[in-house]
Amino acid sequence: MRLVVAGASGRMGKALIRAIDENPATILCGALDREGSPLIGQDAGEAAGCGKNNILISTDPLPLFAEAEGVLDFTSPASTLTYAALAAQARIVHVIGTTGCSEDDEVKIIAAARHATIIKSGNMSLGVNLLSALVEQAARALGPAAFDIEILEMHHKHKVDAPSGTALLLGEAAAAGRDITLSEHSVRVRDGHTGAREDGTIGFATLRGGSVIGDHSVLFAGQSELITLSHQAQDRSVFAQGAVSAALWGRGKKPGLYSMRNVLGL
Repeated sequence: MRLVVAGASGRMGKALIRAIDENPATILCGALDREGSPLIGQDAGEAAGCGKNNILISTDPLPLFAEAEGVLDFTSPASTLTYAALAAQARIVHVIGTTGCSEDDEVKIIAAARHATIIKSGNMSLGVNLLSALVEQAARALGPAAFDIEILEMHHKHKVDAPSGTALLLGEAAAAGRDITLSEHSVRVRDGHTGAREDGTIGFATLRGGSVIGDHSVLFAGQSELITLSHQAQDRSVFAQGAVSAALWGRGKKPGLYSMRNVLGL
């Protein structure tokens, strides 16, 4: 499968290039990066540390999308919307790992999915998506009167959005388990005299520091007992490998918006 990597000079972009190189079912046919990146014009394979592959990092997606079967995109919301529109025009697979998208962004992505096969997730790893399914099941079994839900996440100091896309994915799973809307029941900030915790809410706590790739825990706090479901990412390769698997799964699928749960059959 011929794949383009967007954000090729970033940490995830390089991990994606390596994952494509390691998978015998995929080949890198293009690499994109933002205007002004110091890696524009350089060999993508050498930049990613997997050897020269004669794919030069470019800023122009049009000729690359025309030759590709899919694009792997862990960039920014603005860039992702541009790529979604182009993927829709080219009728190719668009794997989105970008986080921090607004509600308006999500509406535009849904519109693009009328013509593109879009697989979008706040986290592409098998472990996190299994955790998401377990969180939904636990939330359904442990009622709001008896158990409070808190989501704790930590990432490296360079991450720019909070809560993380994974934390929100887990929050949506918890909300689904309780048949509520996350946007109407989440608590993102506590400061000062907040009063007692409101029953049925889903709290988020965000930590940033060092080089942590991604730690997530969902706590179900009851009277005299605490249940913790957690996941720790030890290498970005788990996200990259998941994204490549998602692209391969999406090849030949009808246009639409899918998630990693669809890919994994969860």
